[in-house]
Amino acid sequence: MSELEEKYVVDIKGKKTAVILTFKRYEQLMEDLHDLALVAERRKEEPISIEEMKKRFRKENLQ
Repeated sequence: MSELEEKYVVDIKGKKTAVILTFKRYEQLMEDLHDLALVAERRKEEPISIEEMKKRFRKENLQ
């Protein structure tokens, strides 16, 4: 199985019932899901300018 290849488990009629992923692919999908959850959680937040973000970073000493 290649690094990102999926394998399917099928029933007697050939209908896909499950999928087997590499652990690396599974981790990538979980990371993507987490990122999407963060976006959904913050979608109602008011956007800020890049200048404001830079100010916040400087204030927090993160620059």
